[in-house]
Amino acid sequence: MMVSATEAAVDAKPPRIGLVDTARGAALIAMATYHFSWDLEFMGYLQPGTAETGWLKIYARAIATTFLFIVGVSLVLSSRPDIRWPSFWKRFAMIAGAAVVISAATAYFVPGGWIYFGILHSIAVLSLIGVIFLRLPLPVTLLAALALFVAWIVDAFVMPGVLDSHLFDPKYLAWLGFAAAPDRSNDYVPLFPWAIPFLLGMGLARLAFRTNLPQRLASLGTGKTWLARLGRHSLAFYLIHQPVLIAIAYGLTFIVAPPKPDPAATYLRQCNTSCAVEQGEALCRSFCQCTLDQLQAQQLFTPFQAGEVKADDERIMALASQCSAEIEPAPQSQPEPQQ
Repeated sequence: MMVSATEAAVDAKPPRIGLVDTARGAALIAMATYHFSWDLEFMGYLQPGTAETGWLKIYARAIATTFLFIVGVSLVLSSRPDIRWPSFWKRFAMIAGAAVVISAATAYFVPGGWIYFGILHSIAVLSLIGVIFLRLPLPVTLLAALALFVAWIVDAFVMPGVLDSHLFDPKYLAWLGFAAAPDRSNDYVPLFPWAIPFLLGMGLARLAFRTNLPQRLASLGTGKTWLARLGRHSLAFYLIHQPVLIAIAYGLTFIVAPPKPDPAATYLRQCNTSCAVEQGEALCRSFCQCTLDQLQAQQLFTPFQAGEVKADDERIMALASQCSAEIEPAPQSQPEPQQ
């Protein structure tokens, strides 16, 4: 049977695209810089909550989005003309195994924020989902990405929290992404909304194969740069970089002692982080500032931070209720003792 040139190009094994490896390497460097900010915060050089707020929060989400988009693209590239199952399962086992190691290590070292479903867990599960979409028509993948994007816009901006439910709060369901108040984690990347960049990457990569774009990108080279070489060893870099960065941050403490944190700033950051799980950031800022002012005015701030006055103390409950009454709609979160 005769095969057209277009069909042959679609079914042919794609060339190695150095640009994809380079982009992955650049994302790894970006990830390391963000994680180093977390390490500096952990060692006391940055105020608590710095890595989870402001531009660093946006930076972290941009990095995760880039990674998952590239994972979607790479899955398509590695599955032409057919899925190479031995390679796929080997890669899946490595990622899933690394995810388990990360969960076990963080559960031991940081039990209050251990990673029960982080970026590696998400990549492992999305890889299995991606195999299904590889067998579906291209429009299905694009429509699925569009539908999830619209749902995210509605849930995040139009009707905040409309898709969230406390039924999904337990860890064994929180990975789906519909938890109203998921348990704290240092790396939480649930399927919703993070399947969006993954499916978009898959869809655009499959769309590109209907043109000669992969061949043109491959002809650009860049596969021999140090970023491209780094990008080809992303899992090893992910597992190694954080212990190295933590060691560097720890070593800095012997050279330049970290500054003493401002108790008021620390309180506001931690209060806002806790409150924002269930409430909007603007409301939480007003609520937390109000409780701080009341605590200081009533000379309760220092004993409250020291743990001498508990969160269920009548005076603390009264000022929290007063601040809630001044804000509409009132946040439900109560101030917690600051460490």
